[in-house]
Amino acid sequence: MSDNFWSSKHTWGVSANNTKWCLIGCAIGDFGTIAVMQDSGVPVLIIFALAMLNGIIVSILLETYILMRQSIRFGNAIRTALGMSLISMLSMELAMNLVDYLLTGGAVFEWSVLPIALFFGFITPWPFNYWRLKKIGKACH
Repeated sequence: MSDNFWSSKHTWGVSANNTKWCLIGCAIGDFGTIAVMQDSGVPVLIIFALAMLNGIIVSILLETYILMRQSIRFGNAIRTALGMSLISMLSMELAMNLVDYLLTGGAVFEWSVLPIALFFGFITPWPFNYWRLKKIGKACH
């Protein structure tokens, strides 16, 4: 990689937009699960695992919906959504849940923690999404 590999403002912008859409879907599923299950008595690790799974599922469904609104047929839209980078989504989910755990002591939904978790959920996969787009020409979705 050359010294200017990481200096493309255009690629940073495109990868930021892609990361944003992934974050929206992941956050809805993740924090929705935590909000519903926080007082359930289910162990924290189980809640976080379910939250991560639901975050990824909602992100895939949201991406499918967005693609279908762009006149892409369902089969192609779902295949594209399923082809999103699992590494990106898992790192995003892990970052958000780690922030939640460190700031609340468990799987607890608190509005004050949400912006911090979203920030770290965004910046964690963003460089990977930039690299993937710049190096191999693939967006995270």
